[in-house]
Amino acid sequence: MAEVDSRGLPISTNSPEAARLYREGVDLLIAAWPGAIETLQQAVSADPNFALAHAALARAYAIRVRPADAKASIANASELAARNGTERERSHVATLAFAVTGQAAKALPAALAHVDRWPRDVVIFSLPLGAFGLFAFSGMADHDQARVDLCEKHAHHFDADDWWFLTYRGWSHAENGSVRLGRDLAQRAFDLKPANANGAHALSHAMFEGGAGAEAEQLVARWLPTYDRSGILHGHIAWHQALSALERGDPAGALAVYETHVQPSVSQGTPINILTDTVSLLWRLQLYGHQVPDSLWQTARNYAETKFAKPGFAFIDAHLGLLSAATGDKLAASERVAALSSLVEEGTMAAGPVVPAICRAALAFADGNYSDCVRILEPMAGEVARIGGSGAQREVIEDTLLVALMRSGEVMKAGALLDERLHRRPSPRDILWKSQIAA
Repeated sequence: MAEVDSRGLPISTNSPEAARLYREGVDLLIAAWPGAIETLQQAVSADPNFALAHAALARAYAIRVRPADAKASIANASELAARNGTERERSHVATLAFAVTGQAAKALPAALAHVDRWPRDVVIFSLPLGAFGLFAFSGMADHDQARVDLCEKHAHHFDADDWWFLTYRGWSHAENGSVRLGRDLAQRAFDLKPANANGAHALSHAMFEGGAGAEAEQLVARWLPTYDRSGILHGHIAWHQALSALERGDPAGALAVYETHVQPSVSQGTPINILTDTVSLLWRLQLYGHQVPDSLWQTARNYAETKFAKPGFAFIDAHLGLLSAATGDKLAASERVAALSSLVEEGTMAAGPVVPAICRAALAFADGNYSDCVRILEPMAGEVARIGGSGAQREVIEDTLLVALMRSGEVMKAGALLDERLHRRPSPRDILWKSQIAA
């Protein structure tokens, strides 16, 4: 009997043990659960000629930012798939090769073409999805809609109880404004498989987007102890808990979560999450009028210097702009703006001019030049989605504009923005700001 993956697609291995380990390893991978690398290594050991196991291992290494291991594994997969892989397996490996070697511009069309032919191939289907997926980091302004369109196009191919598909379908709808539908789908996914960090993440996002921050806090508080600290989303999901605490006016609680789970010295997440979660939470604390110890900013700066020296990654660059502004490093800020502006002029910055604009606006805000911050940021408000990430992550930029409007005396504009936000997502912070403006 031919071996199949967890969604019933044929796989080229004659080892039942390798097939079993591959199914388990892939499910751990797409659940962002600890053990994926070790399980896929065992699958490769059980059948060294199993191309898809090598490919999935490459993907797991890439997520864990182990580029040398990822390149070695995908090279093995490519050689094996070319020798004895099926058409699907060759396409699967070729698409992953683009993704794990940083060729995102080639990976996205390859993934979409592959999913059109083999929609139940969840390793490839997962690539365009999520806050850090190929759609999010493509520079598109409408990547939220693109994810919904992709999920709905292929929904009929999935079982009603497929926890992976429900997770990402729900997350996509919640991010795109259909919050009730998104939350219902994400809740079903979570109920089916609680041992799924992407599921807990999707549900907490849906709660946040629906203005149910207190419920998101409670969810994370109950669920996080079941997720080992080595899980890549452990610190980021805790960040959601801290964000909700901050929104309801509990800066001490937010800082406690930060110090226990989020800051660089304790989080075992990926560098992109560690840096952006750190910077955005500290910036929000300061933005909302709370004191942030200089030592926390210096720790963030030290971490950034060791991980992200080269500009060109829009989501990271926007947060580095906030970091430079908060620490008063005007030289670093001006050098980054110049480098990013050059990339925009060359046409190699997919997100476009919004990235250097965010950096300039952050510097103006930190200098107390609130009118300049508004002048720079307001025309770019509709372009911020191009940097990628989630709505919750990008909201720090909108918060900066809103506070700059209030501090520069633009009360009418601030009120209109607050009205729109309260209609979209009622939050205790916005309710407080609205009452202050009215007074």
